[in-house]
Amino acid sequence: MVKVGLQLYTVRDDLEKDFEGTIAKVASLGYQGVEFAGFYGRTASQINELLKKHNLEVVGSHTQYTELLQDAQSLIDYNKEIGNRYIIVPFLSEEQRSNWPDVFANLRKLGELCNQNDVVLLYHNHEFEFTEKIGEHTVFDAMYTEVPASLLQVELDSCWVQYGGYDPIEYIQKYAGRLPIVHWKDFKRTDQGAQTVELGEGEVPVAAIADATEKAGAEWLVVEQDSCLQPPLQSIEQSINWVKSYGAKGGKVSV
Repeated sequence: MVKVGLQLYTVRDDLEKDFEGTIAKVASLGYQGVEFAGFYGRTASQINELLKKHNLEVVGSHTQYTELLQDAQSLIDYNKEIGNRYIIVPFLSEEQRSNWPDVFANLRKLGELCNQNDVVLLYHNHEFEFTEKIGEHTVFDAMYTEVPASLLQVELDSCWVQYGGYDPIEYIQKYAGRLPIVHWKDFKRTDQGAQTVELGEGEVPVAAIADATEKAGAEWLVVEQDSCLQPPLQSIEQSINWVKSYGAKGGKVSV
């Protein structure tokens, strides 16, 4: 069965106000793990103590590309201390992605350093990796061709694959075996673009994505909402309730 975690970026404002209380709430709702997007000034020992107290696993850590280029070793050391195997590049700015060959070369170097330290480098997509192309291939496919699986694994954001015009289920199947984490996210189209919503409230086939993720052998489905129309803690509760309902109907998720 696939484990279910939460990308803490969803509750970033709550973490700023009450880091420890927000982590406790996430655990009480039934999420098995958390994926970090910053540590809010906490030491590794403080993070360890909090995770142990609430019986939470570390899914991974979104770690900014520029920070990795500047001081990857100290970031790797911190993540190892909190028991995290997966270091994830979460986003690239327009300037950074103006030179994809450089990005690919840097990802190879970072992947090699991660390998030397017994951790794994992943890349998390948005829609631009599907709307931008290198020759006849999407940037997404070009990236995972240019950087071998031994150096770079996939964190597939299924919502952004769909928003980018491609079938997320096909991409889960395509990258099976290289895909430890799938972001489980739903959205509705608006005049301003994509509005992320609670699971089951939008146009993404979230149940089918979970089924495909389990068949692909992934370890984690990670719930994320980039922005919420209601208080984020209510949104993540609504989403985990949907997950529990899906599991009760036979979905192969561990909740």
